[in-house]
Amino acid sequence: MTAGPAHDDADGLDLPALLLQRIRDVADYPKPGIVFKDIAPLLADHVAFAGAVDAIVAQHGRGTVDKVVGIEARGFILAAPVAYHMGAGFVPVRKQGKLPGPTLEATYALEYGEATLEVPADAFEAGDRVLVVDDVLATGGTVEAALGLVGRAGGTVVGISVLMELAFLSGRERLEQADGPRVHALLTV
Repeated sequence: MTAGPAHDDADGLDLPALLLQRIRDVADYPKPGIVFKDIAPLLADHVAFAGAVDAIVAQHGRGTVDKVVGIEARGFILAAPVAYHMGAGFVPVRKQGKLPGPTLEATYALEYGEATLEVPADAFEAGDRVLVVDDVLATGGTVEAALGLVGRAGGTVVGISVLMELAFLSGRERLEQADGPRVHALLTV
């Protein structure tokens, strides 16, 4: 794994190195041939978790978005504190059948199957500036589905932030259009 440039804070913390140390590879999960990136050790470390949240907030700036979308399930863990610190609302994008009331849905391909995401139909007001946050960017299918849902629900995606980008799967290329939001990754592996 590689990290981007070191981001030392006043205490000399190399955040990318710390984050890399706190992410565990789990072979053959959830199925053979997949290497799952387990962020549980990172979440359990206050300095690493707070550093990741603070770095996402710093990238986009407080007060620059109206809503922060978190993609089920690990994206919720990062997006909720980001929303709090940005002074924005939090909107969960969930797996099919998990949200009450009217929803919009999008089906997409995963690296190892197919899934459907939903968002509350009334989650955004026209023109809401939206930051999409997730834990891992792989092929880009999940984030692409979330971007489509935000647009259909009336929001405008102004940024995408992920904890980790798996560059070899080319998700960034799938998501970044000439005039669209850029992908911000704390780590690229």
